[in-house]
Amino acid sequence: MSLQSLDELRLQWKPVAIAFMATAPSGLPRVSSALPAGCAYWKHASEGHAFFTTPEDHYNCAVGAFTHGASLPDAQKQELEGLIGTMIKLEYLKGDEVASIPHRRAPLQVTAYAPLADATFAPDVVVIRGNPRQLMLVSEAARSAGAFDGADIMGRPACAMIPYAIDSERAVASFGCIGNRVYTGLGDEELYVAVPGKRLAATLERLDTILNANAQLETFHQQRNG
Repeated sequence: MSLQSLDELRLQWKPVAIAFMATAPSGLPRVSSALPAGCAYWKHASEGHAFFTTPEDHYNCAVGAFTHGASLPDAQKQELEGLIGTMIKLEYLKGDEVASIPHRRAPLQVTAYAPLADATFAPDVVVIRGNPRQLMLVSEAARSAGAFDGADIMGRPACAMIPYAIDSERAVASFGCIGNRVYTGLGDEELYVAVPGKRLAATLERLDTILNANAQLETFHQQRNG
């Protein structure tokens, strides 16, 4: 599987490989300190770090812990209930939406993170962060590979795209959420596409073709636009 086509996108942030495991991969260190949210680990990995986390490393964000399948201690359960209650009160969420938020059913044990190019483990999902033009190309490649139908666009919470992509085995775009934008520094002009590991090779294979096609079509349209 070649990552050269991803390099041609000139992404500012490295695509991140994520895998859920029973035990940590050999040689992969545990994260040095718990971060404020699960999505903050994406940013840490995209900056060039490879590491693993355990459930307690996700307790700082009750929503992220829920979507990742972490068993929450009583204090974090109360925090989650209080936060959801606040979101409903603010009309950010409707009460009947909560049960439909995608989340992992299996208990969280170990989560491995690494820049995709450096990953020593097979990813369950790859998170790609970029601008609309870059992710237009990724989504077109995923669609061409039969892994994206264009209707799969998510918002809050951003971390729900991880279990959604894995369970559906389909790529998903996400506009992120306000928490994610705070914890990751996601820019106003940025969003995500998450590609399930099982569909990654096919998506990257099609990306080469999509890049070439777009380059030629851009020239065609520019000539017509005069």
